[in-house]
Formats: sequence, C-alpha cells, structure tokens
Amino acid sequence: MCGIVGYIGTKTALPILLQGLRRLEYRGYDSAGVAIFDGARMQRTRAVGKIDQLSNAMGKSNWAGSSGIAHTRWATHGGVTEANAHPHIACSDDLVIVHNGIIENYRELKEKLGPAHRWTSETDTEVLAHLIESHYTGDLTRAVQTALSHVRGTYGLVAMHAQNPHTLIAARMGSPLVIGIGEGEHYVASDATPMLAYTKKVVFLADGEIAEIKRENVLIMNMKHEPVKKYVEEIDWDEAQAEKQGFPDFMLKEIFDQPSVFEDAIRGRIDVEQGTAHLGGINMTEDQMRAIDRVLFIACGTARHAGIIAKYAFERLVGIPAEVDVASEFRYRDPVLNEKTLVFGISQSGETADTLAALREARRKGALVRGIVNVVGSTIARETDGGTYIHAGPELAVASTKAFTNMVAIMLLYAIQFARLRRMTISTGIKLLNALKEVPRQMEHILEQNDCIKTYAEKYALYKNMLFLGRGINYPVALEGSLKLKEISYIHSEAFPGGEMKHGPIALISPDFPVVCVMTQNQLYDKMRSNVEEIRARGAHIILIATEGDAAARELADDVICVPETHELLEPLLNTIPLQLFAYHSAVVLGRDVDRPRNLAKSVTVE
Repeated sequence: MCGIVGYIGTKTALPILLQGLRRLEYRGYDSAGVAIFDGARMQRTRAVGKIDQLSNAMGKSNWAGSSGIAHTRWATHGGVTEANAHPHIACSDDLVIVHNGIIENYRELKEKLGPAHRWTSETDTEVLAHLIESHYTGDLTRAVQTALSHVRGTYGLVAMHAQNPHTLIAARMGSPLVIGIGEGEHYVASDATPMLAYTKKVVFLADGEIAEIKRENVLIMNMKHEPVKKYVEEIDWDEAQAEKQGFPDFMLKEIFDQPSVFEDAIRGRIDVEQGTAHLGGINMTEDQMRAIDRVLFIACGTARHAGIIAKYAFERLVGIPAEVDVASEFRYRDPVLNEKTLVFGISQSGETADTLAALREARRKGALVRGIVNVVGSTIARETDGGTYIHAGPELAVASTKAFTNMVAIMLLYAIQFARLRRMTISTGIKLLNALKEVPRQMEHILEQNDCIKTYAEKYALYKNMLFLGRGINYPVALEGSLKLKEISYIHSEAFPGGEMKHGPIALISPDFPVVCVMTQNQLYDKMRSNVEEIRARGAHIILIATEGDAAARELADDVICVPETHELLEPLLNTIPLQLFAYHSAVVLGRDVDRPRNLAKSVTVE
C-alpha cells in the first residue's frame, strides 16, 4: 500500500518519478504527488485520482530539477483529498516528506507541537513533517533521527530540504524501502519495480536504519548515527517481466504466466529418483526436521488459502498436526508454541505487516520460524531463519494469481521433503513428483479454455451474489475463487465447505443465486455430488469445475469447466485457474479496474 519514489542524480527527475509512480500503481492508491527542487525552490504538485490526473495538474510545467520525491497514497488518516495527498510540507515550503505507514501517536505529537504550527491536512504524515522541521538546525539527517526517536508506529519515509537539495534522507521502521545504486545517481522506492529500467543493484534498508542518499554515494547508519555495513544485491527480474507483454491487463498476463513460473518454482528442487524434494533454504538438518511435531502456517488472504492447502498435504503425507492461522489474529490469542513447532510465514511481498508481527511473536515464544515469499530481500526473508523464494517473478496486479499457485507448489514440496524423512515410501514420492511435473502442461490445457470461461463470465456477471463450494483440499480452492471474484468484480460472494451448506447457507439458494462447485473426482466426489444435487433441487444455476470425462457433471450443471485429472493433493494447482479466469472476465464485463481494484493494496504494510 502507498508507493514512494525518489531520485537524485544528473538526469531530469520528473519523468523518472512519474514513470516510477506508474510502476507502483499495482500497490493500490487514491491520490498522488511529486516534489522537485528546480534549482531555486521546492516545487510541489498533488492530485486526487490516477497518475494521469497528477500529470494534468502539472500542465506544461517544465521542472528541470535533478532531485525529487514522489508518492502514491492509500488513505488511512483523513479522506481522499488533495490536501491529504503527499508530499507534505511543514510551516516552511523548504522541507518535504513522503511517508508510508502509520504514526500511532500523531495526535499526542500534534498537541505537543501546538498551535504555532500551520496545519493543512488530516494526516499523521503532516505531523511528522512538522516534527522534523522543529528539530532542523541545518542537518536534515540529525533532524530526522531526533524526530523519529519521539515516534511510535511504522514508517518508510524520504525527506529532502531546499537548503541541501542534493541529499535525500530515507528511514525505515516496518515499511519497506529499497535504494537503487547507479553511477552518479541513486534511487529510493517502496520496492525495486520503479528502478528496474535503470539499475538492478539494490540495498534493502532494515528496520531502524537511516540513509543519506547523494549523487556520489549512499551512507547508511542506525538511529544512533553509527555506520551500518550493507551489501549490494542484484535483482534477477528484468523490466520485460514487469510489462504486460501484449495482454490487456497485468492480471491476465500473470494468470497465463503460471505454467512457466510454476516450472521456475520446482526447478532444481525435486529428486524424482529418490521421490523427494530438496529445499535447502529451510536451514535445518534432517534430525531437526524429524524432531518437528507440529507445523503452523501464518498468512493473510490468498496466502492463507495456500496455507490451508499445505495443512492438508502435511497432515496426509507427513502425519503431524498442522494448523493455519490468520496472521492478524495470531499474536492476540496467546498461542502455545515450543522449539518443536515449525512456523511458516507465507507472503507474496514479504512485507505484510500482520504476518511479520505474527512471526516475531512466534519467534519470541520459541518456535522455529521460516518464510515463504516472492520478493528477494524482503523483511520476512531477512528476519526469518530460513525459507524459500517462490520465484513467481513480479506480480503487479493487486489480486494474486501466479504467486498463489507457486506458494502451493513450494508447500507441497516441503510436505514431500518432510514426509520422505518420516513415513512416505519412495514409490509414493515418485508418483507425486511425476504428477507435479505434468502440472505446467495441464495448466496450459486449462488456459486454452479461456474463451469458454469468458462466455460463462458474461452470462453470470450481472448477478449480485454468488456462492462457492468445495470439499477437502478443494475447500480452500472455493475460498480463493470467492475472494478473487469479490476483489476485482465487486460481486458479493461467499465460500463454504460443501458439507456446511445445509447448516445455514442453503437458505440463500434460489434461481438468482448462482453456485460455483468444485467437484473433481477424488475421495470426496460422491459427497460433493450430493451437495450439488441439493442445490440443483432448489433451482439455482450451477457452474461446475469437473474432471475431464465426467459425464455425470454435464447432467448436474448448467455450465461445466473441465480440468485434467491429477493427484488429489495437486488438484488446487489446476482447479484454481478456471476461477481466476472467471473472476477476471466478470470484472472486465462490469468495467472494473482489474489490476487496481478499489480500496485494495498489493502490499499491506499497516496493521
């Protein structure tokens, strides 16, 4: 949520900043702004709406400055107004800041600063600007350090001052910041996406670190002004991966990316001959892995649904208790953990504030903590004692698709690796891995049905409500299908286990309440079929996800989407894709902004 871009160098800053903001649009935002030192003074423009509105607000202004900062805002404190948009200034126009996160004690700070300060917004960020200004005596770094010592909350901020416009000050606590390293120029942003066109060399700021960013160099220190040694990392994404590549939307491109990125996720990590997987990033010996007697998956949203699938796989294959917890609830329920509990934090961005806080709590209680993330160098990747990158590449649509299937793939590999150390036979492992190798081809087969699924979406998009049902390992598939539909089409939808329908939700069933059922041929097929019969008896329209060759499915449903047969534990990898396409095309029919749905953000970095 929210996006920061900063540049300092010899080039004209404005086009770099505006292009950077466009690269960050996937994070979700409602207003935008830019501030540039033009050689004489600080110029600032803000606008409500898209980046185009900001460009229009600037008119034909020719800002020739070579240093500046820009921001896309996702409203937290105060409404969606130009006055609340970033960058913010204090009493003087000389100091400008952009900020992600939440200053929890901003009211207390505002009261202490008093009426002598001129307040123009409802935001916590403006309070932070005034606080920095109150400590400024010519050294912006010291002013920021002193001001932040009084702050309680989270921040990723960048500040600049007209008296020293060739230095940007960046600081982080709980909200990510990345510094791009160039030749005679440097960049700073919420993530690496805005700088991919210019550099792949980056430094990730850690919590409690502050950076002086100049054309010539970058100095990083802690809040006591002590230097911190950092390593320059190289991003392995290229700019082309972040482009739409001929697709109308990033989301559709990312749905179609799944066969190739799935192969990236499992490549080099499976040993078919031994029927096992090798995920060395877990940083545990085989004896340590055998000693684990309980696994816990902590996540939010789509990542949580991947965790539920992992729970089924671990319990069936490994034979140890597995639980899934909503990250935002985990640390408030006094969880019981010990050194034999393995906790996986699952997050595409690796910056999800709720998941990060839950992992810190798990570590405090003595559990072994590992991360499953997509973004190299992210906070979860750095703060856990090991884990695995899912290698889905940049996912720029807010609604997650390819990251979900790759999360599932990695957790299945972990289940196989643990299971082979305990009780699973080599033949079972070989069977599972051979089935896993077939998944990319089967995904491509499903994607060939895109036009058919589009037709179904056009048929049902005008319904106001929809129900999703699944059983066993396909229950989280129903949850994910429902989430995708509501996220991007704004159609109200709910998901339940098939057997739970008769305990309440069946009251909703009627001809104007379509039901999507995942009824593939596995051990719960007959049970799910009975649930579908109950729906059919009440006159609701039924869309079925069914296994190829299932003639009975055609008799039960109005519309059927067929998927290839696979091992039951792998079904979510295939069954989810038709639901992603159904949600996408429904949103397009309704004229929604598919990549940037209202009120949502890609990386939720506040609690």
